[in-house]
Amino acid sequence: MKDVLRTTGFYFDEVEVGARFKTRSRTVTEADLVGFCNLTWMTESLFTDTEHARDGAAAHGRVIPGVMVYAMAEGLLTHTMEGTGLAFLHADFSVKRPTYVGDTIYVEVEIIEARQTSKPGRGLVRSRNRVLKADGSECIVYEPLRMLRRRNANF
Repeated sequence: MKDVLRTTGFYFDEVEVGARFKTRSRTVTEADLVGFCNLTWMTESLFTDTEHARDGAAAHGRVIPGVMVYAMAEGLLTHTMEGTGLAFLHADFSVKRPTYVGDTIYVEVEIIEARQTSKPGRGLVRSRNRVLKADGSECIVYEPLRMLRRRNANF
């Protein structure tokens, strides 16, 4: 059998409660941090002042904002919803430990809920997404609720 390049994300019909998968990994760079802080105007000294970091506030290096780590995690997951994702509805979100410039992150996903909506052609999926560092330690855990397209959906 030939390998087939998948060009769409998961349809609701393909998602099963209990299913798990892991994304590729991505190293967070200084350029990522600077670009994010400039884009969002998140100019807190914790993120923008290297002297602040040297004074012990961030003993392990340049701290990455939790929302930036979350955004990067969502980027690592984009291919799973390409052409099938309809809406992001809600998320519970917890920062477990800091992430620093130079850390490599990836996401472990477990599907914890899948149910049809009252409208045809779509379903709701909730997952538990654990953002982990290369050493396996948790940075962030969040549980998004998303609306996904059903295969052969007619709206």
